[in-house]
Amino acid sequence: MADNDTRLYLVPSPIGNLGDITYRAVETLQKADAILCEDTRTSSVLLKHYNIQKPLYPHHQHNEHKAVQGIIDQLLTGKTFALLTDAGTPGISDPGFLLVRECVRNNIKVECLPGASAFIPALVQSGLPSTRFTFEGFPPQKKGRQTFFKRLTDEERTIILYESPHRLVKSLKEMTEYLGSDREAAVCRELTKMFEETRRGTLAELAEHFTATPPKGEIVIVISGKN
Repeated sequence: MADNDTRLYLVPSPIGNLGDITYRAVETLQKADAILCEDTRTSSVLLKHYNIQKPLYPHHQHNEHKAVQGIIDQLLTGKTFALLTDAGTPGISDPGFLLVRECVRNNIKVECLPGASAFIPALVQSGLPSTRFTFEGFPPQKKGRQTFFKRLTDEERTIILYESPHRLVKSLKEMTEYLGSDREAAVCRELTKMFEETRRGTLAELAEHFTATPPKGEIVIVISGKN
């Protein structure tokens, strides 16, 4: 770290298997003055595994607005922070954007390390076209949900979504209604973990399967674009 003036490092964390972290990420975490964590309990498991002992500060969707200025003030004094989310790359459906934006506004150098992100392996192993795609994150839970799915109806690129297990069937049924029951898709869950599964089929087939077999774990949905 001494070879540049970066003050904030965005460090991707494993999405399941603790071995899926780069040497550089471990080195960065070891050298940071402190580590910002989406959940300190979750990050502590990873840090303990690699024998990393640093001050940990919570930085999540419920406190990031209030915490940003205090972090900026410390970065401006010359401290170096690393940002970890529970799984994957900070800023991708996880905290990170607000802090990065304020760093940019204050001319604080930010660097994002390459690493894990669940939607890339899901896309590649789905069997659906990966040359052009759109990542839409999590569908709205309530307000704007119908508009969200309607907007995807004419999307020609492969579509990637994140979804929670208890809303998966609801989303698949809604997409069956708006995108068509015969639209090809894949549901990937528990990526890199012991019970990893990728199930492929039409939206209707996938909705039927997961209605009969309630899913568990983190989920990525990959849907073919409109032909």
